[in-house]
Amino acid sequence: MRCMNLLPLSLCACVIVLTGIVSAKDAAVTDVLPATVKPWDRHYVDFEVGYLWKVGGSTELNYGMVPVMLTWRSPEVLGLDFADGSTLIVRNRLSALGQWIETGPENHYFGIMGAPSIEWWNAAGTWSIYAGIGGGAGWIDSQGVAGGQGQDFTLNWFANAGIAHAINENTQLRVGGMFQHLSNGGATDPNPGVNSLGVTIGLSWGF
Repeated sequence: MRCMNLLPLSLCACVIVLTGIVSAKDAAVTDVLPATVKPWDRHYVDFEVGYLWKVGGSTELNYGMVPVMLTWRSPEVLGLDFADGSTLIVRNRLSALGQWIETGPENHYFGIMGAPSIEWWNAAGTWSIYAGIGGGAGWIDSQGVAGGQGQDFTLNWFANAGIAHAINENTQLRVGGMFQHLSNGGATDPNPGVNSLGVTIGLSWGF
């Protein structure tokens, strides 16, 4: 019984020690890295997941889809600095998309998407508002069902917007909305495109 009573205290002590170690490491990293490195000067890798609901398109079928995206974002390509120290930038964005079709005749979609990423950053580089419009192509497991996708090769178009917040110097939390259009560009007749809208959440790592 005495050992059981000591267990919570031991766990608390371990948490305090580990927190001190992590804080010391973070402080050491902060001392080494130059203060001039801003988020728009770095490459980023984003990992995001979401859920999209059908909001239109020529199909009468219902769709629910789970996109999983791995994205590379380049350092700033174009930028505009404001008097308050905030910055509006444009950078390149390239994503690999894996999408589980939770509701609908197909099962999955794999594709690539490219777009400019437009981002406004506050002067401290601790949070931003982002948006982008782009598209690409991919492969869906079409099932030959009326109202479903007419062929495996499928084009995609998307628009997204959201907020990113810096958890620490290297990591950001991203929360946003996403619109997606899937169709085959008129390669088959009929061409049952799908429009969907939903939310995304993810983490970004800078390097």
